[in-house]
Amino acid sequence: MRNLFKEFLALIPDPALQVGAVQSVSANVATVVLPGGGLLKARGGSPELVGRNVFVRDGVIEGLAPDLPTEIIEI
Repeated sequence: MRNLFKEFLALIPDPALQVGAVQSVSANVATVVLPGGGLLKARGGSPELVGRNVFVRDGVIEGLAPDLPTEIIEI
């Protein structure tokens, strides 16, 4: 038997995982600078994350990202 709800969910793409550096934190909301220069707000920030690279998905910080060089490729 087909599950129409699961088929519908398969049509919706998963949110992208992004990497950026935390610029500032205010009231548990972090301002994250993306490699291209864009800014985004993400929940789950704490003061010790300022200056660190983090993984962000769907507006939530998922964890620390490694401090590796970033290469930007435009398509």
